[in-house]
Amino acid sequence: MKIGALFPFLLPIGLALVYIALGVFFWVVFKSRRTIALDRRRPDAPIHNSALTRLTETAIDVIDSRIQPRTGGLLSRPRLDAAGLKKQPADYLLMGGIVVVLASVVGFLVGGIFFLLLMGGIAALALVLILNLLTSRRQAKFDEQVPDTLQMLTGGMRAGHSLLRAIDASAKESEAPMSEELARIVNETRIGRDLGESLIEVSVRTRNEDFSWIAQAIEIHREVGGDLAEVLDHVGETIRDRNQIRRQVRALSAEGRVSALVLISLPIFMFVALLFINPTYAQTFTSTIPGYLMIAAAVIMLSLGAFWLSRLIKPKY
Repeated sequence: MKIGALFPFLLPIGLALVYIALGVFFWVVFKSRRTIALDRRRPDAPIHNSALTRLTETAIDVIDSRIQPRTGGLLSRPRLDAAGLKKQPADYLLMGGIVVVLASVVGFLVGGIFFLLLMGGIAALALVLILNLLTSRRQAKFDEQVPDTLQMLTGGMRAGHSLLRAIDASAKESEAPMSEELARIVNETRIGRDLGESLIEVSVRTRNEDFSWIAQAIEIHREVGGDLAEVLDHVGETIRDRNQIRRQVRALSAEGRVSALVLISLPIFMFVALLFINPTYAQTFTSTIPGYLMIAAAVIMLSLGAFWLSRLIKPKY
């Protein structure tokens, strides 16, 4: 049976899936995880969960049981912490699956099987890029806050505070993400974790070499003693010099980044525009085997070009 004969049945099924996916998506997004459960507030009160609540919680439990043994991966807990996301990996995996299903259904309603696969792939790629963007933005903001935070630490210790008290004060005075990371260090230390381990973990999670130097300086001071405030002052001077060089390199490589973005996005934009401007001409790419092969070759070449350009515009120093 051809797809055209099945279209009258696929349309209502697709719309129903869209509404169900939207309902589950908004339920997962807007449901607060910080509220106290009803069974804790009212132990004797009967709990009545809706069908949507039971469906969502069951799906999250199944997903969490599958991905919990894995420590790595795209949606692992460390990766979400690096992006500043607070929900559990199962929640984001469920939301990502819903977004991909919605995009695939919309693509099928617009142009058939080819657009279904295209929109599903674009949605999955967009979710990965958004996660990477959130991670890079959080890391960049953390990098900018390190020198000022180090100055507050040295000022607090010169005022007579202990190192942990100075970190706590800096956490209250700083903005996110620095405040979140410092508060996490304080909380972990209070429950018995070693301070050096917490500091090293922050440097690994934020991929910040400057903070790693701070952690190493503090660890060395704990072993050999000395004036920690003076040591951190010298580290702060080095970090400021590195940040100045980093800004100069970023300014000099700005033209290369923009050129790379234009070169990569122009073929994609022209292909999408061709689909709407001249659909008959574009059918060669969307309905024939040579067209599929040409699209696959274009994707591979664009991926290799994007990787090559990313290496050229990302100098190490």
